[in-house]
Amino acid sequence: MKLNNSFTSTFYQDISTNFSQKLDKSTKLSAKNISDSYLAQYQIKISQNMQFEINKQIDTFTLKDIGYDGKSIGNLTQDEAKNLVNEDSFFGIKKTSDRLSSFVLNGAGDNIDMLKAGRDAMLKGFEEAKKLWGGELPKISQETMKKTIEIIDTKLRDLGASSINTTA
Repeated sequence: MKLNNSFTSTFYQDISTNFSQKLDKSTKLSAKNISDSYLAQYQIKISQNMQFEINKQIDTFTLKDIGYDGKSIGNLTQDEAKNLVNEDSFFGIKKTSDRLSSFVLNGAGDNIDMLKAGRDAMLKGFEEAKKLWGGELPKISQETMKKTIEIIDTKLRDLGASSINTTA
């Protein structure tokens, strides 16, 4: 699966460039100047390493990683693709929401704070997906997220907790 894995940040590079421009041959170097330069170079290197690791993970992801072993998505006919998103099919609302909620439920166990954090992270990810999409996501995505949140909320209620953050 090929995803858009372009991750670029110019923040630290801008800092380094600005810092370098401030230093010329007439500038006396101080310990602070040297430390700032090393810090900027270190931040650039960390940013590049992070970009490399993210891209490496994205490039190795396959649909088999989530249990799909059917026909390649790019080779599906229109009818086959429609069948994959039917209610009880692999990419249908039920099975997809089960996979998504299982990720949070298995990771958090009975820890209420972790369940709430997982729930909040899913909602934040959904909002980010909407931004990338350029507006509201398709109805199936909205229903899948609603069902996923319901599953996590049920677990929170079973543990005697509210899914609403009342401390904010």
